[in-house]
Amino acid sequence: MGRAPIEGGPQTPLGVLGAGVWGTALAVVMARSGHRVMLWGSDEARMARLAHERAHTAALPGIRFPDNLEIESDLQRVCRTASGLMLAVPSGGFRTILRAIVPLCDDTTILAWATKGLESGTHKRLSEIHAEVRPGRPAALLTGPTFAREVAAGLPAAMTVASHDVRTAEIVASWIRSERLRVYTSDDVIGAEIGGAVKNVLAIAAGISDGLGFGANARAALITRGLAELLRLGAAVGGRPETLIGLSGVGDLVLTCTDDLSRNRRVGLALAAERSLGDILGELGQAVEGVASAREVYALAREHHVDMPIIEQVYQVLFAGRSPQAAVTALLNRDPRTEADIPGATP
Repeated sequence: MGRAPIEGGPQTPLGVLGAGVWGTALAVVMARSGHRVMLWGSDEARMARLAHERAHTAALPGIRFPDNLEIESDLQRVCRTASGLMLAVPSGGFRTILRAIVPLCDDTTILAWATKGLESGTHKRLSEIHAEVRPGRPAALLTGPTFAREVAAGLPAAMTVASHDVRTAEIVASWIRSERLRVYTSDDVIGAEIGGAVKNVLAIAAGISDGLGFGANARAALITRGLAELLRLGAAVGGRPETLIGLSGVGDLVLTCTDDLSRNRRVGLALAAERSLGDILGELGQAVEGVASAREVYALAREHHVDMPIIEQVYQVLFAGRSPQAAVTALLNRDPRTEADIPGATP
């Protein structure tokens, strides 16, 4: 092997692992930017269908695959060929896929992920998992307020690539940057990951609020107080406030809390209609990161003694049988306090 580190040029062979909605949308964007892209999925029959149709018609209607986007079900071939890999798999499968590709990849391969969440049972950030499985190797994460359909359709958007290494962040940004997709870079990996995990849980809360008919005032208050919780947890684990008030924090929070393209928000809407969680997830048929993240964010907050009442109530609704109405009552009946309870604020 022994490939030189990539520079992100237009002929760079890149792989996207995970042929769901988001992975497919990213593969389309990367191919449109001029890269040779291989989109990998584990279901051979499904990948054969994508290759035949040259489109993901169910999830991304009207979006045709560029000619330089290849469909691949051979993981070894993708890893041996690509100089850079983008993982777009659910957080629950992140460690597994990482372990699978490590023996197949060159040490210089840059690995990035567009997954948001914490590891189930350990509440570890994905960068922590990467450091355990692939220590000292180049890595970055892609985050920010984006829906797959709009990105694939070429609508304007902005994202952030975070890495401990500035050069790595810039290389990954070059994979997807275009006239319609503005990509910023950051070295605050912790802040970017915490923002991406917590916002999904808060989107469930926003869906519950709207589903109960509480209106725009309540939604605005929930988003604002949710941001306060996000800032408190971010500060406790080492994230920077400027990251959390940027695209990977506020930007993603506003998007997922206010638009029904968000699966997490739709879970909240359905919970407010007194539907069971099992039925909701079965109907959606896709990973809903906020459900798993609710348990892990709640555990992480308790571990660091961080007050996150909205997160706690979402956890109680999802996993402890509390009704959405009772959760709202518990939030409204909390003891009065000053608003300035976020890191850096002056009481």
